[in-house]
Amino acid sequence: MRINRAILALTAAGLTWGLTVPMSKVVLDWLDPAWTTVARFGLAAPILAAVAWGRLRANTTPAVLMWGAVGFGMVIVLQNIGIARTSVTHAALILGTVPILVALTTAAAGRGNAGPQAWAGFAVALSGMALVAGSGGTASISGDLIMLASAALSALTIEAQSRLLPGRDPIAVTAVQMAAAAVAVLPLALLAGELPTGGPTTAQAVNGIGLITLGSLLPFALYAYGQKHVPAEVAGAFVNLEPLVGAGLGAAVFGEPFGGLGAAGGVAVVAGIALSALAQGRH
Repeated sequence: MRINRAILALTAAGLTWGLTVPMSKVVLDWLDPAWTTVARFGLAAPILAAVAWGRLRANTTPAVLMWGAVGFGMVIVLQNIGIARTSVTHAALILGTVPILVALTTAAAGRGNAGPQAWAGFAVALSGMALVAGSGGTASISGDLIMLASAALSALTIEAQSRLLPGRDPIAVTAVQMAAAAVAVLPLALLAGELPTGGPTTAQAVNGIGLITLGSLLPFALYAYGQKHVPAEVAGAFVNLEPLVGAGLGAAVFGEPFGGLGAAGGVAVVAGIALSALAQGRH
């Protein structure tokens, strides 16, 4: 029963995370990548901290803080820079590499337990993301490489979280890590960032609020809960829902092509996730 709730939480997290790339694309027309990250986590952290107030101290350790700074802060800064330089569709494809990078990371660390069916699921989902990307979108080599660096750091974070979360409160850990991310990125924003000269447009303000709530508060907490109860490879598989939703919204909102090829890729992504999750369910 707990595994079923974890799978539901991971599914909801992946779907709501899918909104972040399109929303970030809009917000980045107003705030730069560093200040967007500071605002996103700096405003979300106190809300989660209020929910988990009595449990914060017990869940604040150097490792939790470090992975918050790196896995939340630096991952999202790099992601924001990449999103600003490439298309939503191509950003989505590169985020789709996270599950296989997680599986490779856990295997290299000697903690992997993915069997042939799980690896087949990763391959099917990755192939699906390639079809989604092949359906359209303009690429930027620099933007794509920065997105790849973000994906690699994200994979390392997912593997590390699988060791940090057992025995801890996922809401409190998420609150601490969001605060650490905002504090870690603030010097970068102050030194190299640029504050806007005017206020946001209505669309930018709405997307900014969405980035804090639907893009941060809800998915990070749900993902931490789900990841606490399943292996890193399974949790990583659900990250593929994020680029699938993001690519679909890229087509709907930003006019990037998404035809039959993209639809076939979407089916492959869902099938790959199911293969990986069902394989783990038999362990």
